[in-house]
Amino acid sequence: MSEAHMKQKQKELYLGRQPILDIKQEIIGYELLFRSSNVNKSTYDSQDKASASVIAHALANFGLQEVLGNKDGYINVTEEVLLSETIELLPREQTVLELLETMPLNERNLERAVALKAAGFRLALDDHTYSHQNAAFYELVDIIKINLLETPNEILREMVEELRRYPVILLAECVETVEQFEECRDLGFQLFQGYFFARPAVLKRHAPDISTTGMIKLLASLYEEMDTDEIETVFRSYPDLSYCLIKLVNSVNIGLREKIKNLRHAIMILGRDKLRRWALLAIYASSGSGGINSPLMEMAAVRGRCMEYLIMQRYAISRGDDIVEAAFMTGIMSLMDVLFETSMEQILQELNLSDVITAALLNREGELGDLLALAEMLEMVNFGEVQALVEATDIPLANLLEAQLDAYKWRTGMIAEEEQSHS
Repeated sequence: MSEAHMKQKQKELYLGRQPILDIKQEIIGYELLFRSSNVNKSTYDSQDKASASVIAHALANFGLQEVLGNKDGYINVTEEVLLSETIELLPREQTVLELLETMPLNERNLERAVALKAAGFRLALDDHTYSHQNAAFYELVDIIKINLLETPNEILREMVEELRRYPVILLAECVETVEQFEECRDLGFQLFQGYFFARPAVLKRHAPDISTTGMIKLLASLYEEMDTDEIETVFRSYPDLSYCLIKLVNSVNIGLREKIKNLRHAIMILGRDKLRRWALLAIYASSGSGGINSPLMEMAAVRGRCMEYLIMQRYAISRGDDIVEAAFMTGIMSLMDVLFETSMEQILQELNLSDVITAALLNREGELGDLLALAEMLEMVNFGEVQALVEATDIPLANLLEAQLDAYKWRTGMIAEEEQSHS
């Protein structure tokens, strides 16, 4: 194999980040998953090699800080990796080691786990089924993950009752409905993993918490008479504000015939005076909850950033071009139906967006529709579909990976900035 081919193979990796949520449905960490670009599973011959590859690429190719920010990273480890020195490269204060269900819970592995725990790592048992023979591990590990798809309800209750006798946090995996979430919460689970938060019935309110920090930044930019680019930057960082901006434009410009093309267009239509008055009113009325860890806000922001990056790469154009701005707008608007617990058709009737954006959001049509579908498949870690979409959109794999990493870095940097402002 040539050196050039080896380098190309190293680039052909997808990074999956599956959110882990607490009882408040806020993101506290991510399980990191790496896969080959052309199949929806590891192409290695053994789990040991796959586990080692995850760690190697997380550290050297992607960078844990770029994809995690200040959140925890959950990483699967096999027995071989557990016993090796490789694992000690990971940042212990931010890493949760998931001991795979295939690992024997014997004395040798217990001794190694004790040493890693003493070194500062947190430990989890992945896809675990209770057995009284594992009591020593239950006294040691921090988290036990239980897969709902593989655990019948009657067994689940019995397992929870047994495990609650130990100082462990229970994490429910594969939570796909709000009913499952509520049942697991009532049973005593504290952490949750799955796509239940992406379904409309999950959210208990019909409007998102508006970011107070974002509003203050917007107001400051207006009073300091910053240029339109700087004002637009504030909106780009906060999808909830962007949605409200579009709603506001339609509210104060009744009968507006011109369809909204992008954020800059909306800002120009509304004008600074009306923006300033709205920001003051919103800050006054805000409950103060910025919703910084909302998984929906996270996904919306990353989608928008990823899509605009791909458009810029495809046409060698810069941010500010109409199609780039439309790509970002499509991404951040794509989850507003979930956020507001209504149909996308209803959302679009209220927003008066351009036909290109509307077609992408409603039917995944056109170039932006293809890119949105690609972003969605990446979030679902559905790499089989990703490969088909990559071929259909003719996007080089290297560009896709760069776009995804750029989006993660941008979002984690923005979150860190906001959380620092609250500290």
